[in-house]
Amino acid sequence: MQMAATPTPPATSKAIVFARRSASTVALWGLVSGIFISRWSWACLGLIGVLAVIATVEYFRMLRAAEVRCFPRFGILLALGYCGTLHAYFIKGLAPHPDLDALTLFIAIAGAFTLQLRHEIRGVESLLAVAANVLGFIYIAFLFNFAARITFMVPGWNASPGTVAEPGAFLLLWLLAVTKFTDMGAYVTGSLIGRRKMIPHVSPGKTWEGLGGALIFSQLAGCGLYAAFPTQLEVFGNYGHVIALGFLLALLAVVGDLAESIVKRALHAKDSGRMLPGIGGSLDLIDSICFTAPALYFYLKWLLLPTA
Repeated sequence: MQMAATPTPPATSKAIVFARRSASTVALWGLVSGIFISRWSWACLGLIGVLAVIATVEYFRMLRAAEVRCFPRFGILLALGYCGTLHAYFIKGLAPHPDLDALTLFIAIAGAFTLQLRHEIRGVESLLAVAANVLGFIYIAFLFNFAARITFMVPGWNASPGTVAEPGAFLLLWLLAVTKFTDMGAYVTGSLIGRRKMIPHVSPGKTWEGLGGALIFSQLAGCGLYAAFPTQLEVFGNYGHVIALGFLLALLAVVGDLAESIVKRALHAKDSGRMLPGIGGSLDLIDSICFTAPALYFYLKWLLLPTA
């Protein structure tokens, strides 16, 4: 008599996922550290651009897999063109043209409607095809590139041609640390002691205990880096702004993660891709940054830089 195979204990599966996620995280931080130490503009912008374009490709693949009508070639080319144009300004040491964003949004909307003209009108499906393309650009390439804007928004010292000024490099590092420590805190705390589900209809794994861990870890990263590099991060002024931003970015990182969960559940996708074992694809990696980077940019621009 043949015995049935013993199912793998859930704890073992969680341990494997945790190990893969940890290995991917270490590898990513190694890459980010290398770019941070070099401070080469092309390397920093190249990483941002590659992640944005890959995430855009993953987004359209999920749409096509779910049989949602869309125009992937146009969407991917638009993301490439926007990243290339925006980054070219930064590499040349120039501020982006003030109308660049408005022009690109116009192209996104007009282009999607123009492509829809080739197809029959099928009720709301025709509008969804246009909306899906416009959303793909705004949600990924547009929002994620606020990370590039933050890197070059504060003039500073120790910048030779082709490199990032020290304040900008440390601001980007601070943004990534706070955002990813939030993700890490939510994952670790939720895995260890998470009991009460937060939004089970969107993400069954998210718990209120995980949210508490996310808020604590964000403060550890934000205040820890500010204490270690007060001169490089002097644009923050004091711990009041650091703490306020830590809480704001932590909450938005959670919302950004849940926003991608909405996309994936609506399209019946588990992960956006398989680029990073234990994490998923590029969109799984940058989803929270797409919400935290714009918030940090506008906080700096409206509240801190006018008096810096």
